[in-house]
Amino acid sequence: MTFAELLHAVHTRPHHVVVPPLWGQGRATFGGLVAALVYEAMRGKVTPGRPVRSLSISFIGPLQMGEPVAFEAELLREGKAVSQVLGKAVQNGQVVALVQGSFGASRESAVHVEQLPAPAMKAVEECQELPYIKDVTPEFTRFLAMRWGLGGMPFTNNPSREMGGWVRLRSDISHDKVSEAHLLALVDAWPPAVLSHLSAPAPGSSLTWTIEFVQPVAALNTHEWCLYHAQIEHARDGYGHIAAGLWSPSGELLAMSRQTVTVFG
Repeated sequence: MTFAELLHAVHTRPHHVVVPPLWGQGRATFGGLVAALVYEAMRGKVTPGRPVRSLSISFIGPLQMGEPVAFEAELLREGKAVSQVLGKAVQNGQVVALVQGSFGASRESAVHVEQLPAPAMKAVEECQELPYIKDVTPEFTRFLAMRWGLGGMPFTNNPSREMGGWVRLRSDISHDKVSEAHLLALVDAWPPAVLSHLSAPAPGSSLTWTIEFVQPVAALNTHEWCLYHAQIEHARDGYGHIAAGLWSPSGELLAMSRQTVTVFG
């Protein structure tokens, strides 16, 4: 199933979605897909005209592939401009992902600060792509393309604080308009930047993730390359703290991300 087909499944059978093993990330499902599917359930609870402003995501346990999972959402409060929504993925009676989202309509304000500019990056054509290699790279990378322009790939003993390059979907046949669900997948496709500091393979995963979206989302389609840049702010005792941004091909800021990751090496 493609990314678009899985998003559609949340709307047609939200309590019985089965993610195929093709979307694996180790023993669990790719976290960016899990977050996107929960978000799809959440946005249906919100009054039209209130786009998502921020999501706070906790990965509580691994979502198992090949087994049914339910995506649930509850509207906690709807104010004059802002709606607060709680979403979760439930599998075998256990919550495996929990998402709290803030959706808000635009309002008049005297405050206007320009976006952070996109960092300098080599052109897409000059960057090395991470190929999908069965039993070597995560299964989900067959659906997302990443091209390295900055920092090291995982397990290359590269001490850089930074990691970045270009990313896009490569699975969907259609050139769909990019939504916030797509942005979740594009940001989380990248491995935790701390993994490049290791010299040998070791597990690592997101523990918590906060992501904020610039509204309205810039107009682009799923086959266009977006620029990703991450910086390690601190790492010790098996935990890393990473800030990142995602920009459109023309340099428009799309999303700002912060993750706490666990590293078992």
